[in-house]
Amino acid sequence: MTKKEVILTGDRPTGPLHLGHFVGSLRSRVELQSVHDQYVMIADLQALTDHAKESQKVRDSVLQVALDYLAIGIDPAKTTIFIQSLIPALSELTMYYLNLVTWNRLKHNPTVKQEIVQKGFGESVPAGFMIYPVSQAADITAFKATLVPVGEDQKPMVEQTNEVVRAFNRIYNTDILVEAKALIPKIARLPGTDGQTKMGKSLNNAIFLSDTPDRVSKKVGKMYTDPGHLRVEDPGKVEGNPVFSYLDAFGTDLDKIQELKAHYQKGGLGDGTVKKYLIEVLLEFLEPIHKRRAMFEGDNGAIMEILRKGTEKANETASQTLADVKRAIGIDYLQSAIV
Repeated sequence: MTKKEVILTGDRPTGPLHLGHFVGSLRSRVELQSVHDQYVMIADLQALTDHAKESQKVRDSVLQVALDYLAIGIDPAKTTIFIQSLIPALSELTMYYLNLVTWNRLKHNPTVKQEIVQKGFGESVPAGFMIYPVSQAADITAFKATLVPVGEDQKPMVEQTNEVVRAFNRIYNTDILVEAKALIPKIARLPGTDGQTKMGKSLNNAIFLSDTPDRVSKKVGKMYTDPGHLRVEDPGKVEGNPVFSYLDAFGTDLDKIQELKAHYQKGGLGDGTVKKYLIEVLLEFLEPIHKRRAMFEGDNGAIMEILRKGTEKANETASQTLADVKRAIGIDYLQSAIV
């Protein structure tokens, strides 16, 4: 029997998940959970690297993110869902890996550089934020993950994880850590409703998985389109137009979408008509998610029990990897005789 690939992925609990998360990696988690050994992490420690003063927000969001996972169809019978801060091995592995990474390398990680600008840190970058690529390396290697579903912007994090793996195995003459492959979806990123490149919780340009039909309709109604498409008869641009990006991501009638694109580019098709169709597409996509959400919503005890069981299993796996790492380094003092 072929050994299953191990998948590790997760999200920071700083609020509800949105359509960009679904396109970025949530969709693949649902699709892959039946054929792979999947771990999904609620990354509360990473959330604190830039929300240390909003710890209550992080705490409150843990259940929200777990509810979003269950609502989209992540099955706790197939996927191990766990809370990062409840896995002590992850913090200890991070400490050991930090010795294998230079500060200069961290400063030049493309994802870190980009997020420092996005978050407006300036010169006040928290040290915990700077080292979170190493923390991610600990997360991935603790479960010996070979596949990591991520958006294109997170690919440098997986690359840095593999640098840590190679350095560790070389220095300690072992092969206990394994390299991982970034699993990039076909549509790696969804633009914000305002036309910005990235959809974000704090950018006020996101459609959340938990949004009501009325809220979805209002957000789509205000969505950025082609600023040069002033009149219905004017030819419009499809490239860079969020309305068509969303149709490509969630629409199932590909022939109709192509017809709309051709009509819009030729002229004679209003933004309102295209947005009306997008609303129909999104509400159809969200309907089963909202139904599954209703099954779990309000039963925090049941959700916490799922997280408890998942965290228990994750702890066993990560603790074994930590023991292997300490043995390779030679600091397993209580497990081996000191001569």
